[in-house]
Amino acid sequence: MTSQRTRDRMVGRLRKQGISNERVLARMASVPRHIFIDEALAHRAYEDTALPIGQGQTISQPFIVALMTQLMLQVQPRRILEIGTGCGYQTAILAGLCDKIFTIERVGALMPGARERFAALGMRNIISQLADGYEGWEVHAPFDGIIVTAAAPRIPSALLAQLAVGGRIVLPVGSGDEQELKVLDRTAEGWQETTQEPVRFVPLRSGTAPQT
Repeated sequence: MTSQRTRDRMVGRLRKQGISNERVLARMASVPRHIFIDEALAHRAYEDTALPIGQGQTISQPFIVALMTQLMLQVQPRRILEIGTGCGYQTAILAGLCDKIFTIERVGALMPGARERFAALGMRNIISQLADGYEGWEVHAPFDGIIVTAAAPRIPSALLAQLAVGGRIVLPVGSGDEQELKVLDRTAEGWQETTQEPVRFVPLRSGTAPQT
């Protein structure tokens, strides 16, 4: 259940679900999702479902990871800011598709495991920190792309300020069962917003939780 053949079957499902970017599909096929979850759940790693990763957080279902990545790649970003490292799976997918990814996690207990996985997979273009995702990462701004892996009731103003002209933000907005995946493009004239589809993410919280 953790073989390349299993990943290839997952990619086949993603194609049928409408994921068409070949770079995204190749990346989804190459990154071993099972190492990002608890060993007891490894047999479910390539099901199209979200799974718990501890601390009340989840790893998103493969389709949502692929969809958000495909939407992000439409603007060909070189430098991406990710809000919500979690177990590091979405980070790892993006790391193979951009020059550098900056990722922020607020739950201290999740960061060491994510960093260990990045090192084990030889990913050296990831810069991570424990911080409040609502504040973004101003010292490294502006970013070509910003991706948020938790739902906020509104789009954080700091993230809007840290996106470069020509860049894109992909994020879920809303709360509870009322969430939508949105795309915001920053142009020289202003902002263009589109809504993709209903989604269900854990809430984006402010502040940082201590490492335990």
